[in-house]
Amino acid sequence: MDIIKPYKVPLCIAKTEFIEKKSRFLSHISPVSTEKEALAFLDEIRIKYRDANHNVFAYHIKDGGFCRYSDDGEPSGTAGKPLVEVFNKQQVFDYCCVATRYFGGIPLGAGGLIRAYARCGVIALDASGIGIICEMSLCAFRLPYSMYEQVKRLLVLFNIEDIYEDFGVDVEIRFSLLSEKISALRVELSELTQGVVNLNVEGKKLGKRNYDRE
Repeated sequence: MDIIKPYKVPLCIAKTEFIEKKSRFLSHISPVSTEKEALAFLDEIRIKYRDANHNVFAYHIKDGGFCRYSDDGEPSGTAGKPLVEVFNKQQVFDYCCVATRYFGGIPLGAGGLIRAYARCGVIALDASGIGIICEMSLCAFRLPYSMYEQVKRLLVLFNIEDIYEDFGVDVEIRFSLLSEKISALRVELSELTQGVVNLNVEGKKLGKRNYDRE
């Protein structure tokens, strides 16, 4: 089975707000994993801000490739498209972002609207933060006590997570590791223990971690 390649997502629900020529813009973002979740979040914001002039939205679900956006009454191409393009440029998925506008009486023009709705996406994503969805393998092996310290130092170098150790007749170690590192760890373990330790992968899961943009 192919390893799921890591991809970027928003970290958490966030809200931002700014004023542009007396128009009030609010942006809400939420991590979502299905189109149903995206639509539920959209409905929640629409109901909360039913008195607003516009509730522009964009969402993109990685699994299935569901990507939708709407100008919600703003001139065509000036709202939903610049909003979704913020996330496309960053290659962020599994989000729903709603940009709400209360018109302040001063027209912004097409260029002004494009900039304002793009700003909604940028500051919402900054407020949420970016995470990475990675495929993790659930690993386990047994080893004699004589090899424990050497093997443990090796595991630290591989940045294993969720470690569990049971000290019985032998030492049993369980942990999760990025799936893309499994092959390398197998080679290192085999060389270090001269084939004594056999790494078993007992399952897979998806994990989320902070994304280091540097």
